[in-house]
Amino acid sequence: MYEHFFQCPYCWEEISMLLDTSVRQQTYIEDCEVCCNPIELTPEFQEHELVGFSANDIDQ
Repeated sequence: MYEHFFQCPYCWEEISMLLDTSVRQQTYIEDCEVCCNPIELTPEFQEHELVGFSANDIDQ
């Protein structure tokens, strides 16, 4: 597991999430631990190193 810090696209607070390094690329939804809004997360790993990451709001 890899801990990554990023800014919430809704409340702009810095939050952290644990990411699974065994999956090369994935997209999933996780709620912000501060404001509880859903965030679309897209991490990308190469050889267990984070090479790309995006955290986007979801139009509701």
